[in-house]
Amino acid sequence: MDYQVELRFKKLTALLNKDFDGDMDISGILFLIGVNELGWGFKNYSKDEKMDLVHIATCTILAPYGYYELEGKDQDNWPHFKLIKKLPHLEYNQQQHLMKEAIIDYFISNGYYTKEQITPTFSELSRHKH
Repeated sequence: MDYQVELRFKKLTALLNKDFDGDMDISGILFLIGVNELGWGFKNYSKDEKMDLVHIATCTILAPYGYYELEGKDQDNWPHFKLIKKLPHLEYNQQQHLMKEAIIDYFISNGYYTKEQITPTFSELSRHKH
């Protein structure tokens, strides 16, 4: 597993926690991405809508990897995706790693954070080496 991705994800999470005054994990970040992609802003979503938002986020962040493609939006403006290629069987840690890497790429490619903001500094790297 790429230790750089873990450190970059930790740094991204710290930035998100600061910006959104919360304690973000992968699920919370996926929900945030789904809300952003839907474009409705924060409101009280039903349990099914929350699950759909996480699905939207998952498809969105995995689209650049060639797994999904946006088909379009329905009459309520909800995006719909088409599976392009099946995800390979991955162990839990590998799945988490792929999701973290895709989340990092999402925030950088959309200009929410820069690569420099998320890249650990030399002192941060040396603190984590053991």
